[in-house]
Amino acid sequence: MKKAGKSRQSSRTKKAARSRAKTTTKPRVQAVPSGFRSITPQLTVQGAADALAFYKRAFGARELMRMPGPGGKIMHAELKIGDSIFFVNDEFPDMGPGPRAPQALGGTTGALHVYVKNVDSAFKQAVDAGAQVRMPVADMFWGDRYGKVSDPYGHEWGLATHKEDLSPAEQKKRADEFTRQMAQQHG
Repeated sequence: MKKAGKSRQSSRTKKAARSRAKTTTKPRVQAVPSGFRSITPQLTVQGAADALAFYKRAFGARELMRMPGPGGKIMHAELKIGDSIFFVNDEFPDMGPGPRAPQALGGTTGALHVYVKNVDSAFKQAVDAGAQVRMPVADMFWGDRYGKVSDPYGHEWGLATHKEDLSPAEQKKRADEFTRQMAQQHG
């Protein structure tokens, strides 16, 4: 009988200790902060303050925060378009190796792709704000209505509205036809 009483008491003591541990333990930090996706683009530019204003006008970006850096430059800023956050910062070539702006490289090494409800309207808004047309909006073989612009800081932006869900076979058929037409035009 004594063993059963000790066992119940021991069990209660362990439960109480676990309960105390739960109330004193810090909440677990999320590995990916709230509001972020697994991948967050970072754009390095020359003239970040002007770029932030441009991204607001051209793409409806909302500024979440900015951190000033030396010499009046922006060390880090966070903007949001739709449900996605991206970073913008000035180039700091005097601080050693690091990301360079497209102007310093003579071009960009990538592009951002933004899905919107009305690509024609979004494209016009970007061009009206000062973006340069790289590829006019058109219906594409992969099922999107798509166009491409470059911003005044050298970064390229693809804008799209998804119009059709295609099977891999249908997409391949359309891609083959697109490639054939391109070869005829440029061949």
